Amino acid sequence: MKQILKVHNVNDYARYIGAPVLHPLVSVIHYDELEHCRHSLNNYDVYGIFIADETLEELVYGLTTYDLHRHALMCVAPGQIGGKADTGEEIQTKGWALLFDPELLHGTDLERQMNGYTYFSYNTNEALLMTDAQRHTIVTLLEALRQELSNDDQHTRPIITALLQLVLEHIARFYAQQLTSEATRSNDLLTRFENLLGRYYSDGTYRDQGLPTVKYCAQGLFLSPNYFGDLVKEITGDTAGNTIRRFVMKRAQQLLFAGCTVSQTADQLGFEYPQHFTRMFKKCYGMSPSDYIKQMRSK
Repeated sequence: MKQILKVHNVNDYARYIGAPVLHPLVSVIHYDELEHCRHSLNNYDVYGIFIADETLEELVYGLTTYDLHRHALMCVAPGQIGGKADTGEEIQTKGWALLFDPELLHGTDLERQMNGYTYFSYNTNEALLMTDAQRHTIVTLLEALRQELSNDDQHTRPIITALLQLVLEHIARFYAQQLTSEATRSNDLLTRFENLLGRYYSDGTYRDQGLPTVKYCAQGLFLSPNYFGDLVKEITGDTAGNTIRRFVMKRAQQLLFAGCTVSQTADQLGFEYPQHFTRMFKKCYGMSPSDYIKQMRSK
């Protein structure tokens, strides 16, 4: 079994790789400066942001392995596992790391905004591929943050939090630019999405799994749910969940038009109860399925 480093706090990782301990809740690490760095496979209780300034191969993320390319930025959240098992070999690597404890955010506006930074749940194949200018912006902020960690007065924590928020907002901006670029290149994503939903019903998957979910569709398209949802939102202006519901409701119309009863239609769509189907149909079309049937028959 591979040895896993439990990163309860930011300095568990800093001490392991021989990086300076600068603050109890924040660690900014410049790998280029380390003399005795080693690989480590980490189980995080903290947030982490990692910038690779060279290609790193055969890293672990959950149950998969991946390569992190030069100038790629990757984020991890508490509860995630990532890194590379320690072989005892000392290594020299280039890049930066920022780790921060959720405790730092308690009671701040930033704590309430963290759920909006969906990139902390992106897969490794969805890492941010930064331009030189984007990397320079992030590294400049990391350098300013590291310098502020040496202070200890009443202004230190608010400044640290403000700098951290700047880092997160810039990453969000750069990811939005990457998503826009991918949306332009991925014109077939919606087609593959719709085909996946079609197969979900044609092969009978709905019988075992009920209604299709964002998670199911994301996995079928080899994307993380958050990245998939953000990409669909970029392309369509609407959520992936709403896109799925529209598909299901259009299929409902087809089944009702073909003569299926409300109960039969609900069953063939994967609803557990007919009344749940009726509620969604009425919300979508402003009338119940029964009224829709009557309207069709009156024409």
